Amino acid sequence: MKNFAAIDFETANGCRTSVCSVGVVVVRDGVITDSFYSLIRPEPNYYAWFCQEVHGLGHEDTDDAEVFPKVWAKVAPLIEGLPLVAHNKMFDEGCLRAVMEAYQMDWPDYRFHCTLQASRRKLPNLENHQLHTVSAACGYILENHHHALADAEACAAIAMKIM
Repeated sequence: MKNFAAIDFETANGCRTSVCSVGVVVVRDGVITDSFYSLIRPEPNYYAWFCQEVHGLGHEDTDDAEVFPKVWAKVAPLIEGLPLVAHNKMFDEGCLRAVMEAYQMDWPDYRFHCTLQASRRKLPNLENHQLHTVSAACGYILENHHHALADAEACAAIAMKIM
């Protein structure tokens, strides 16, 4: 895969609509050409303790952030016409579908591919297939795990190596 956009969401709570940050890395002709990161005011706007423990974000980070439709208006032109890649696409695609539905936005027929599934096929002997493990096996050291842009960068590195 030479052209794609790797994407990662973090959520504020157990609701898939509660995206509180997004990271996107655009790859064209096998080279990273652009990236985007933004905090997002989640919907519903509350933080579950377990989510904050994972990514460290809270109200102090997102209360003044833009809502999803305004952030997505910046993302959509970057990824137009590209397949999307995520590590565990069920989560990230599920978040995107849920938040777009919550804001009554049209789904533009995004195609998702999954580096988690691909890594299980291509790297079956790894101790696990978590993002940091797979990215390390692909030569990329993930230093800021659960920051949406760092995770999207790791996902892009994996996709460039094994997809």
